[in-house]
Amino acid sequence: MIGKTILSVDPGRDKCGVAALNIDGTVLYQRVVETAAMPGKISRLKREYEADILVIGNGTTSSEAQEHIKGECPELQIVEMDEYFTTQLARREYWKVKPPRGWRKLLPTSMQEPPEPVDDFVAVILARRYLEEHSKK
Repeated sequence: MIGKTILSVDPGRDKCGVAALNIDGTVLYQRVVETAAMPGKISRLKREYEADILVIGNGTTSSEAQEHIKGECPELQIVEMDEYFTTQLARREYWKVKPPRGWRKLLPTSMQEPPEPVDDFVAVILARRYLEEHSKK
């Protein structure tokens, strides 16, 4: 059973995308944080939003991130999700939210790199994938 809010993490070696979403997919919180600060951030978001589920990407640093989260929030249910194609989708979402300006708007966004990390957008995509899968059940 999903509560009213879920948390999501796109784990990385140096930085992580972190998000909190309502069960309808509305984003409540979305940031890129340093990996070392991520477990504490998850703990604060869990308390603030009363979340009981955390969705995490299955990338190379996922196991290590899960251990750190369990150390901080042992009661949090952690669900691993496939990260396939999430970076490409996150770049598209980034450009929708923050469209290019000036001469850059003349170039297709598919040919541009976002000027900042998109890990937070990946976290949102992972959470929405989870919600979509579990709304069918």
